[in-house]
Amino acid sequence: MIKSSNKKAVRQKPEWPADATWEKPLLGLHAALNVESFWNAIQRLLAVAVPSHLLSLAFEHDSIVSLSISSTRPMPDGFWEAEPLAAHLAARSRGKFVRVSDAFLSRRSLLQSSFYRRHLAPQKCLHAVGIFFFKGSRLICVITLLRTPKQGDLVAAEMKLLQRLYPQVETALRRLGLLERERSVRIALEQFLSRLPLPTILLRWNLTPVYQNRAARDFCAVWEKGPERSRLTNAKSPLPPEILDRCRLLKKLWREGQRSEASNANPEEEQRVHHPKWPHLRATLHLKRLNSAGVARPHFLVECEELRNVAHPPHAPSSSLLPHLVRLTAREQEVAWRVCDGRSNQEIADEAGLSVQMVKKHLHSIFGKLEVTSRSRLMALMR
Repeated sequence: MIKSSNKKAVRQKPEWPADATWEKPLLGLHAALNVESFWNAIQRLLAVAVPSHLLSLAFEHDSIVSLSISSTRPMPDGFWEAEPLAAHLAARSRGKFVRVSDAFLSRRSLLQSSFYRRHLAPQKCLHAVGIFFFKGSRLICVITLLRTPKQGDLVAAEMKLLQRLYPQVETALRRLGLLERERSVRIALEQFLSRLPLPTILLRWNLTPVYQNRAARDFCAVWEKGPERSRLTNAKSPLPPEILDRCRLLKKLWREGQRSEASNANPEEEQRVHHPKWPHLRATLHLKRLNSAGVARPHFLVECEELRNVAHPPHAPSSSLLPHLVRLTAREQEVAWRVCDGRSNQEIADEAGLSVQMVKKHLHSIFGKLEVTSRSRLMALMR
């Protein structure tokens, strides 16, 4: 009995492990860049803090990601939705920690419950604790630990360890949410910008590029080297200094506007920059606020244009004077307009005096130059 009592006393007083033991799991937690690395970090961290038989991570749908459950062992759905856990959770709104033992009057009532037979007995477990994370009033994440009778229920000292870890996990979880939202907005922006008819650049607040389509890269080469020299080289050109200088001016106006609501500076209005030597090269700058990505400061959207007239077929509408058509040869423009008229490859070949294979070759070149992937997108771009 004395020996057993000593074991119990040692178990009641777990101490924080040495710094070297905690350092790597905590660094991994705060370095997580996606759901998978976050889940791996949680497993390593809780293995050090509170060993368990089964560990699961669940994100609520429509939260930072649409993910249900990841677990170290197969686990039936609806663990925390079962009675009487659901009723207990409803009474403890926004509780951070819930043990299964809190929801049952006695161990006997737990063993006789359908919850035990469905969720705990198959895992040969008797104890469980849930760690709940909220954003405002909305539940976004639950971490569940199941333990065997031999491992025992979590004692007060072990719960204290989890309470000390809770802010660390919460911080990493919120950071993960910001990264996921910024990533999703960036992907949506790239998909949108890739379909724009103009060469387009998106810059962060610190003027580093987030996105730059191929037409924009070519435009920068024309701006730096001129129309003739740019055709003779494939070297990459930096963003034009005149455009960056205007972005810095917009940053200054934005800061002044933030300091004084009465400021006349309106950085939301578009700003235009012309090439000092070739005025037909023009860039239009906009400030874009990406609030949905959790970014406090705006980004710069730069639309580039070559204003010289473009040759086009007589039947093309006036809106055809678009800068992106400069990239097409006369024959490619002819094929593109026939596609927009609803002609098939065979009909285009018959009308233009080409082979079907040559029409396909022209279409492949058109799709590559205009960065579209289908005839319907080409039609939407040309109209």
